[in-house]
Amino acid sequence: MIVDETILEGCIAGKREAQYELYRKFASSMLAVCFRYARNRDEAEDLLQEGFLKVFQKISSFRREGSFEGWMKRIMINNALNEIKKNRRSPFLEDIDVINETQIIDPDESAGNPDPVPADVLLEMIRSLPEGYRIVFTLYVMEDFSHKEIASELSISENTSKTQLLKARRALKNKLNEYYSIKKHNFINE
Repeated sequence: MIVDETILEGCIAGKREAQYELYRKFASSMLAVCFRYARNRDEAEDLLQEGFLKVFQKISSFRREGSFEGWMKRIMINNALNEIKKNRRSPFLEDIDVINETQIIDPDESAGNPDPVPADVLLEMIRSLPEGYRIVFTLYVMEDFSHKEIASELSISENTSKTQLLKARRALKNKLNEYYSIKKHNFINE
C-alpha cells in the first residue's frame, strides 16, 4: 500500500485526523504482523497500539527511501521483539509472505498430499507452536531474516536459532501429517 503524501505530512505535523487515516489504512495488515509474535489476539492488539505510537513518534525520521509500509512493518517487528525480550519468558532454552507447506517440509514429502492446507489452518498450526519455535520460524520464513540477524535481534546464538527453526519445522511437519491423516480418514469414512 502506498501512503498518501498529505497523510504522511499530516502525521509528521501531529494532526489526529491524519494519524487516524494512517491507522485505518494499515491497522489490519500490521495486526497480522503483530499476531505472528503474540500469544493471542489481545496481546497482538496491544503490540499494534504500541507499534503505532512508535510509528507516530518516529514518523519524521522516515527518509522516503523504500516503502513506508516496509518501514512501519519493521517498527512493528522491533516492538514485538522488544516486548518479548522485556518480558523474557525464556522461549529459547537450547543451544545446538505467504507460507506454504514446502517451507515446512520438503516438496517431495508433501507430494502425496495434493490438497493444499488452507492458510487459516496453517497459521493456526504456527500459532500453536511453543513461543521460541514460533518466533524464530516467523522471523526466518515469513520475515526472511538470516540466523545471524535472528540471533542478534533475540540475543541468542545462531545455533539456538537454527535449532529452534529445525524443531519448529519438525513440529509443523507432525501437525501437517496429523491434518492429512484426519482428512484422509474423513474421506474414507464418507
